[in-house]
This record gives sequence, structure tokens and C-alpha cells, in this order.
Amino acid sequence: MTQITRGPWWTVPFLQIGRLRNILVPDVGADVPFTIANYPYLDPYGRETVTFVREYRVRGRRRRFDATMVAGHDGIVDYLGTHQHLAVDLDVSAEPDGSLLLRSGAQRFYEGPVAFRFPMLFSGRATLRERFDETDGLFHVDLRVDNDRFGYLFGYRGSFTCEWMPASDAPAHLKPRRHERRL
Repeated sequence: MTQITRGPWWTVPFLQIGRLRNILVPDVGADVPFTIANYPYLDPYGRETVTFVREYRVRGRRRRFDATMVAGHDGIVDYLGTHQHLAVDLDVSAEPDGSLLLRSGAQRFYEGPVAFRFPMLFSGRATLRERFDETDGLFHVDLRVDNDRFGYLFGYRGSFTCEWMPASDAPAHLKPRRHERRL
């Protein structure tokens, strides 16, 4: 990652809470080494699922940001974290320059029998752009998360290369610790 940033000082407690379940990264830095692992697999409910596990090394600390995507009723649902507590609707489109644009929408919290729509006052809306640049042979990624009322929360920008491997399942350490049935 060329750059990992966050908003004002008061965002740190929220980012630290999210870190506990690999939902958010509280650290900042420049030229931060990272890997991203994307694997397809069938979840326990038979849904086609893809992992998006990002691992960072920031000042000697290992951090992860875990996500798994499944097809929902009206589009893609992105489950965040190790326990899929947070389900986020994604709007996916292609930009005129060929980049992929993902925007987060409604968010739901799930834990056991508890389920509720997560209030956006206490969350952020993500805008993620990914593109492949044929001139440098790199994938480029740019994420920004903003709160409707309080502004910028966190984001990152960087580039990476890709190693294509045949896969029909994800390694166990990249799958969530629990899978959520509810979309």
C-alpha cells in the first residue's frame, strides 16, 4: 500500500474495535507491504463465495482485513470480518476507463438470533476503485470510507501484482470462523 490513512483522532477507538474481528485497520503508514488472497469456495449453505483477505505489515504488526462476497437477492453481499457479523450490500459497476467501482450500501449486523440494520450514523460508506494498468502491469486499488455526518474515516491506496492459480476451495485460515446464512 502506497498509503494507509485515517480520519481524526476520534476515529481510532472505532477502528480498534473493528480490528478485533479483522473488519478495520487502525494503523497508518506509507509503503506498507501487503498481500491479498482471493479464493473461490462454496460456503456451508452452498453459495458461491469469494474471499478477499488483505494482510498488512505495519511497523512490525500483522493486520488483516477479511471479507467474503456472495450473491444476494439484489446483488452482492460483502460479509466483513472473521465472524461475518456485518453484511454490506455492494453496488458494482464498470467505469468508463474500465476500472471496477464498488460502493457500499445498506449494512446489517448479525449475531446469533440478533439481527438489525446497522445505522449509518455509526458506520461508513465505502468507495473502492480497482483497475489494471497495462503500462505498468499492476493492479491499482483506492479505497475511501466516509461517514455521512462526520466525514472521512479511513482509506488506502496502492498497487499489486497477481499470481493466478487454479483453485476450487479456499484454505481454511482464509475462511471466516463462522458463516452467516442471512443476507
